[in-house]
Amino acid sequence: MALTRIGLAGLAVMGQNLALNIAEKGFPISVYNRTTSKVDETVERAKAEGNLPVYGFHDPASFVNSIQKPRVVIMLVKAGAPVDQTIATLAAHLEQGDCIIDGGNEWYENTERREKEMEERGLLYLGMGVSGGEEGARNGPSLMPGGSFEAYKYIEDILLKVAAQVPDSGPCVTYIGTGGSGNFVKMVHNGIEYGDMQLIAEAYDVLKSVGKLTNSELHQVFSEWNKGELLSFLIEITADIFGIKDEQGDGYLVDKVLDKTGMKGTGKWTVQQAAELSVAAPTIEASLDSRFLSGLKDERVEASKIFQGDYSTGLPVDKAQLIEDVRQALYASKICSYAQGMNIIKAKSAEKGWGLNLGELARIWKGGCIIRAIFLDRIKKAYDRNSDLANLLVDPEFAQEIMDRQAAWRRVVCLAINNGVSTPGMSASLAYFDSYRRDRLPASQSSTSALILHAVPSKFGKCY
Repeated sequence: MALTRIGLAGLAVMGQNLALNIAEKGFPISVYNRTTSKVDETVERAKAEGNLPVYGFHDPASFVNSIQKPRVVIMLVKAGAPVDQTIATLAAHLEQGDCIIDGGNEWYENTERREKEMEERGLLYLGMGVSGGEEGARNGPSLMPGGSFEAYKYIEDILLKVAAQVPDSGPCVTYIGTGGSGNFVKMVHNGIEYGDMQLIAEAYDVLKSVGKLTNSELHQVFSEWNKGELLSFLIEITADIFGIKDEQGDGYLVDKVLDKTGMKGTGKWTVQQAAELSVAAPTIEASLDSRFLSGLKDERVEASKIFQGDYSTGLPVDKAQLIEDVRQALYASKICSYAQGMNIIKAKSAEKGWGLNLGELARIWKGGCIIRAIFLDRIKKAYDRNSDLANLLVDPEFAQEIMDRQAAWRRVVCLAINNGVSTPGMSASLAYFDSYRRDRLPASQSSTSALILHAVPSKFGKCY
């Protein structure tokens, strides 16, 4: 057989789907997996899905040698030690000038370490965020490659075709920057996704718990929202969820799903990085805390028995007004969440000298990825107007939208509090806005108190 254009190692569902996507775009691809049955499974899928040019290999030497030089191999394996093990397996057969690309959710410093190690061996290295899940990998993801620019140019033609295509802004891929910038940007993307999902969950909870909307009404509301400024993949699938009946019993599936959410680590890394960079990210932090609390299912069940009671005000609610208020509150909170994520990226870019283009990041998130939304076009335009924008909140268009929606936003948060419904994301977003817009904060009082406590002896002795 003729040499293939590229190789891919790691054939779980994401790896299989990305390999099929690459092959479907006209690039013959070699595939390898330590478990050989996965190789055979991928080749069979390629045949079934249109005799795609996918070639399987059961040993790493044959796999590497089947790829044209300079060789490029994408890895899609679990982050951490498995990546190092896969690199060791592949590098034993690669030659100077060849390239390895890690397409997993890896910690950015690991990518920078590996890039240096590969450079010492004459190999090129990229850390590439891949967003969009299994569907995106197969049909067009958002791609965030960072590291060696020379390596990026090796496969730019492939990535431009494999990435999601947005008619008005092009392929959802760009060279992010040097070092671990690609992984870092993907990490923060996931943190923003956490915030987005939390805010949508809160909107649902307020409408259901306070407004008493039925699942049918919720389906209609979210479907309508998806036609306007909230149009997005997450709003779309939320609307769909409310229409799914339980095939194993009566009622709707949404009411029977366990209220317990896990995580893969990128959200926690985002919050940790925000703290280390001294960037306020309360909405993303609130979303992470909410996931932690959701995991305490048994404790919450016991607590609900101790704190029994009716926490609602019992006052009548105008459904139409509530729906409109929640829509505006969700949009305003969303602006704050994205502002926080962009500020984390901006701060890290400044620290590392990456020179990241925030408007370009918004562009490549418009398609393929989980947070794809019409809203991202607004963000791109904001950074196009001012690439040094201190915060999305002060962009003239976003500032006006926040001001137009703040009354509804406050009504929703107050209504939720008065009815015992937690809205940590919306509340944190509102507090973020209220703190950011004030020219003087009570920090002066806390600073003065700390100074007195540390400097002035009391009858109890000096405080340290």
